Amino acid sequence: MKMPALAATVLCLAAACAPRESVRRDSPMTATETEKESSKYVGPKRRIGVVDFENKTNYGQRLGTAASDILVTELAKTGRFVVVERDKLNKILDEQKLQSSGAIDPKTVVQVGKVLGLNAIVTGAVTEFGVKTEGSEYLLVQSKRQTAEASVDIRLVDAETGQVVYADSGKGTAKSGKGSVLGLGTRGGYDETLEGKALRAAIVEFTDNIVSQVSKKPWSCRIAAVSGDIIYLNAGPTMGVEPGLKLDCFHLGKAISDPTTGLVLGYTEVPLGRLRITGGLGETGEGSTGEFMSSTAVKAEPKDICRLAK
Repeated sequence: MKMPALAATVLCLAAACAPRESVRRDSPMTATETEKESSKYVGPKRRIGVVDFENKTNYGQRLGTAASDILVTELAKTGRFVVVERDKLNKILDEQKLQSSGAIDPKTVVQVGKVLGLNAIVTGAVTEFGVKTEGSEYLLVQSKRQTAEASVDIRLVDAETGQVVYADSGKGTAKSGKGSVLGLGTRGGYDETLEGKALRAAIVEFTDNIVSQVSKKPWSCRIAAVSGDIIYLNAGPTMGVEPGLKLDCFHLGKAISDPTTGLVLGYTEVPLGRLRITGGLGETGEGSTGEFMSSTAVKAEPKDICRLAK
């Protein structure tokens, strides 16, 4: 074989052995899902927390932390949530001497929900993870293909009642290919980036469903303080609560508990009237001020609830 022909052959083989990657989730993305992900949400946001995931596999503990980090990112990208920092969530759990990972019990969720003003908490576990390596070696060409597969289970817990409102699992696969020709090209060991890619592919499967389930419950905030005609709320611009927004407020009375579990299902409610947001509160905009447009004889008190006006 002449040298130019040999060089051309080597170049072709080298191109064939260039690094290749692919990521696949178990169910394909539909056109509707694509439109939903690309649309920008405008409106009040909900507070949600993500607990460090358990790692039930034989791989390093970092898988659990990586999975929870990925879910935080995916939820924040929807624009529908204020995601409480995991460090802050873990700090509260530690202070309360509560379990800080995995399937925390309902009473723990309620306690944490009250302290941080959460609407929901997500717990979960990486249940399966594995990497398969395949390769071939010829006179001129060496190649290696790695495939990572991950399974992640999650539970969405209502922070007010402690009840599991949604449970799901996702599976994801990530692949990469490496090779070399006559010693040229990519030759490497284990590709650590495949872990994150496989986990993300699994988590993306149920992110939209988490959004849907949390959104089923009407958005609400609480009255933090009352000073004359001014009402202070625990939701502000950072949660999409802007001046002019109208809310219907209710005084919370007696707790209604499940006779079997003892968990609080809700409260008796007495209408307070319709409130209009007048401005933000604090440097970070986490709170807001408002005034009643119309009111009843019942006086508003801290911890009373306000929902979007119908």
